[in-house]
Amino acid sequence: MLTALLEARTGQQLASYRSWRLDTALKPLLKARDLPSLDDLVTLVLDGSDPSVGDQVVDALVNGESSFFRDSAVFDLLLDAVTAVEAQGRRPRIWCAGCATGQEPLSLAMLFAERAGGGTMPEIVATDVSETALARARSGRFTQFEVQRGLPIRRLMAWFDGDGSGEWVAKPELVRNIQFRRANLVAEPAPAGRFDLVLCRNVLLYLAPTIKQTVFARLAGALRPDGLLALGAGETVIGQTRLFEPSRAARGLYAKAAAEATLAA
Repeated sequence: MLTALLEARTGQQLASYRSWRLDTALKPLLKARDLPSLDDLVTLVLDGSDPSVGDQVVDALVNGESSFFRDSAVFDLLLDAVTAVEAQGRRPRIWCAGCATGQEPLSLAMLFAERAGGGTMPEIVATDVSETALARARSGRFTQFEVQRGLPIRRLMAWFDGDGSGEWVAKPELVRNIQFRRANLVAEPAPAGRFDLVLCRNVLLYLAPTIKQTVFARLAGALRPDGLLALGAGETVIGQTRLFEPSRAARGLYAKAAAEATLAA
């Protein structure tokens, strides 16, 4: 029942071989609610007297795996794409869909702030279904383990301050470059306006095929006709949708299919 709730709310499926996550992810919630077992949690959810319980279950189960500069080669492609948009005299707009605790959009903000010769910071909108994850992203607070995943010491010292307890806090001027918003990629519209770049990395892996089609349509609708989509290393549009095709100009990224781009123009 709890996995069905996760799928109904977010589209994410918890494969049977990963059912161990139920016990691990929900253990803190059981303790906080003083519940002896998962059966008691199910009963509480079904009771419906406290709607926040369902939200807490989803927050605990949703896959929020993230790291700084994940698949670092992708960021070179993104930098080139942003530079190409700026050459047209426009401020680029970027949407990070499924941003989890914020490492990806913060990585982008660092990347663009460090550019030689400066330049205008692109507009970065980052969304996630989990308000708990977004609260952490807005705080910019990370553990030692989290900052060690993808951040060299130079970047860590330039953009983060130690708080004396072993955690690191992103500098306010870095966090201010990002608009963090709660949004359900499966059930709600994309952020307003069109984007030059959409990052939806390692989100589609967990979605049922029919829900993927809904998400692809939402991503296509959010992109400018010449916009680009970045997926995770284990994801592809090939055999999944006709709305996108591999980009000829930016190998490793995806562009709207020719017919879709024409309709969106």
